[in-house]
Amino acid sequence: MTKGRLEAYSDGVIAILITIMVLELRAPEGDDTWAVLLHLRSTFLSYVLSFVFLSIYWNNHHHMLHLTHRINGRILWANAHLLFWLSLVPFTTAWMGGNHFSALPSAVYGFVLLMAGVAYYLLERLIIRHQGKHSALADAVGGDVKGIMSVVLYLVAIPMAFVNHWASQAIYITVALMWLVPDKRIESLIGREPERDDR
Repeated sequence: MTKGRLEAYSDGVIAILITIMVLELRAPEGDDTWAVLLHLRSTFLSYVLSFVFLSIYWNNHHHMLHLTHRINGRILWANAHLLFWLSLVPFTTAWMGGNHFSALPSAVYGFVLLMAGVAYYLLERLIIRHQGKHSALADAVGGDVKGIMSVVLYLVAIPMAFVNHWASQAIYITVALMWLVPDKRIESLIGREPERDDR
């Protein structure tokens, strides 16, 4: 099977999720002081963090699929599994921001990020298995140390939210910073790959 519809579907879902999140940013009532904007700082900061995470997933998903030349039913379902967890990001973002990053919403937010990270890793492994252990994607990601490290950090951050929710947020930000720059190995391979039209 070709990958065109999977890419288009995934791009559309992520775009809709970002749109849903921004619609949660309600304009403040009143315009006389900065206090009305400061009241929304938790909501805005949670939106920024989630926007960054969704953009990271979109970016890395795009790079991964650029090195993917064929897919199967398992890959389709693994991709749907990833999109399921990402679809919960707007809900947890609104809950966490609306409650000023308190413990339980921060922990649930971390759980959704954890499951999205696991889902992405499984999708990546299924693609590599389908294309072969010597495929371009397999060569690019290797053992995916960064992906495994992200999951470990989420596992630390979730219980940490009940001890110090700001420390938990710091871990989420650390993971985001780890992924902000696309993987150089994939970037270099994409530069050497011939252009393909799999649609």
